[in-house]
Amino acid sequence: MLEGVERLVNLVETRTSALTGCTPYQINEAVRGCDTDTLSRTDGHFAAVERHGKTVRLARTIGIPLRYLVAKMYHGPFLVVGQRMDQLFDWCRQEQIGWQFDPMYTRMIPAHYLVEIDQIGCPDPSPRYHRFFNPPIAEGTADIEEAGAAYVAATYSALKTWIAAIPADEPIALAFSGGVDSTSVFLLARKALNELCGNPDRLRAFTLDLGGGRDARQAAEVVRKLGLEQHWEAVQVPAERLDLESAIRVIEDYHPLDVECAAVSLCLLDAIRQRYPSLKYLLDGDGGDENLKSYPLEDSDLTISSVLRNPMLYQEGWGIDAIKHSLTYSGGLSRGYVRTYAPAHRYGFEAFSPYTVRSVIAQALAIPFEKVIGDSSDRLATLKQDVVSAGIKAVTGEAMPVFPKMRFQEGAGGESYRQWRVSKSWCRQVFLRQWEERLREAWNPESPRRSGNEMTVTESTLVV
Repeated sequence: MLEGVERLVNLVETRTSALTGCTPYQINEAVRGCDTDTLSRTDGHFAAVERHGKTVRLARTIGIPLRYLVAKMYHGPFLVVGQRMDQLFDWCRQEQIGWQFDPMYTRMIPAHYLVEIDQIGCPDPSPRYHRFFNPPIAEGTADIEEAGAAYVAATYSALKTWIAAIPADEPIALAFSGGVDSTSVFLLARKALNELCGNPDRLRAFTLDLGGGRDARQAAEVVRKLGLEQHWEAVQVPAERLDLESAIRVIEDYHPLDVECAAVSLCLLDAIRQRYPSLKYLLDGDGGDENLKSYPLEDSDLTISSVLRNPMLYQEGWGIDAIKHSLTYSGGLSRGYVRTYAPAHRYGFEAFSPYTVRSVIAQALAIPFEKVIGDSSDRLATLKQDVVSAGIKAVTGEAMPVFPKMRFQEGAGGESYRQWRVSKSWCRQVFLRQWEERLREAWNPESPRRSGNEMTVTESTLVV
């Protein structure tokens, strides 16, 4: 391997959101030194990349994606780090090695891990994983009111931290379905704004209606009961505007439920952006279902036993050592949060959900689910509404209206949703076709092309 060449190409700066317990500089130092103890004492979100000698270290939390690719140039590996596949591909094309790129060769850093990669030549060594989030499991109270109060108090603290960092004159949007999670965020954000600046009306809720969806009716009923009609807007978008192929391109994934969710999000955010061109900050309730395991088991191959005995299944998937773990995509919400992050980024929003923060996840994991629900999937299905409504009452004093759970895409799409539900095989075919079209040019024999054996080294690639 050619010595004296800088082989880390970092296309993203250290990013944070609602970070507490460390400064961004201290996050960088902790990542550089593989200091997982320091990372474990933080809360909020971060994604960081550092190099120490020939070892590159990367770490992230759920709310900020981070991805890398090992490229071959100048007789050795180059570790290229970004937040998206297309960002890594664009760099490869710029360096005339687009022919090396394959989206499935890119790797997502799994949330809650610090990953070490040694740049020592061929063959590339396997990454080493160091966990920095190890919350106690099932050690909290089984009392619903007490558990709800602790869970929502942590949610409120995370939300207040995020809002406090926003300029006092900036309005905030909320993606609002009228469901348990978005309604709780609505009430908690108003409370935080009132305490921080005395102006809860900076927050405005938006509900998408693709035609006949339940969310618009449900949201209207919620804001009527809360007396907040003037702080809510229904957003009507024709159902034919929904574009699943565009959603696949935006999130760079083919998991059908995430694709559907992202397609609906793109419709909503596009409409909000057209109405409010300067609006920047966006709240949602993503992660609330994962925390309290509120997904219908009949939609998957999961059993209640697999859900209860794998406490972080919905946040992290089966785990980095499992057969089902995807190196390209990680697992659970660690993978799926791109459905929220990427559409928001596409339209220039800074998005945040307090339910993705580690302190909030930890309070959910403290609940002894098996003691509370036994082996009843019916009780599991209603647990979230009981925990959150009890917590909202304890923290805000409000009696929160509660409606049965419905997925975002179904609540917005109504009857039309059945017409555009898609399979994983269809989504994967679209994903591969999109990349085949983009890679065709990079493989064109007439395109500029550089071999990994070329010795040309520019001044910018030398280690100083």
